[in-house]
Amino acid sequence: MTDRLSILHLADASAAAPAPAPEDVARYALGLGDDALVLAQRLGEWISCAPELEEDVALGNIALDLLGHARALLTYAGSAWGETEDDLAYFRDEPQFRSRWLFELPNGAAGGLDFAFTVLRQLVASLYFGALYRRLASSQDAMLAAIATKAVKEVAYHAEHATLWTLRLGLGTDESHGRMTRALWDLWPFVGELFDSDPAVVALAENGRAGVAVPPEELRDEVLTAVQATLADAGLPVPDAPFAAGGGRAGRHSESFGRLIGEMQVLARAHPGATW
Repeated sequence: MTDRLSILHLADASAAAPAPAPEDVARYALGLGDDALVLAQRLGEWISCAPELEEDVALGNIALDLLGHARALLTYAGSAWGETEDDLAYFRDEPQFRSRWLFELPNGAAGGLDFAFTVLRQLVASLYFGALYRRLASSQDAMLAAIATKAVKEVAYHAEHATLWTLRLGLGTDESHGRMTRALWDLWPFVGELFDSDPAVVALAENGRAGVAVPPEELRDEVLTAVQATLADAGLPVPDAPFAAGGGRAGRHSESFGRLIGEMQVLARAHPGATW
């Protein structure tokens, strides 16, 4: 993972291990955990590079919140297979990750650091996570419900932070408005995958566990309505662009994903079993 403050080092887990998750529940938790882990890694790239010192702190704290969600979800998922959060984060290969494309894309369409793109992704991501965790807090699986209950309080702050920056930049100068408009066009094709059917959710329903998971299709209207309302307040029109196919839940990833997890995993793979 990134060397910046080593914010994504997972080896210091101290919480007691939960009861093992049923395997179908674990597969669902794995996808959610990968989403949070990968977005945390992307946000970590802003440490020491944000446009304001306060944003270094803010984005770092949001990344740490997401990392906390990832740790809880991956620990629970790994309990089904006798694996730790470190095993799942550091020692899986690219096709074994289940993160959606929106979370793994670089922080700018050209591969560099684009604050406008990051702000808009955080707006979509935080509103999506908020809608997801509010529903998941009523899950019939007690562990998932507990994780979601804690997480929903944190993503509410993330949504507020992203909303304020969206308004500030969208309603700011011609330059900031133009950059937000261009970034929105780059981002928008990857929003639709968030609401694609999740094979893990389908499997849970087939196994009589429909009350455990949240079908992502059910979040579409709520999330898109909230996103579009904020964009309208910021004077940013929703792009008339089709959604991309994605495929993250099936292990198909964007071109940049291999480099992302290569950086994320290099230290653990170079020194397996090391602690500090």
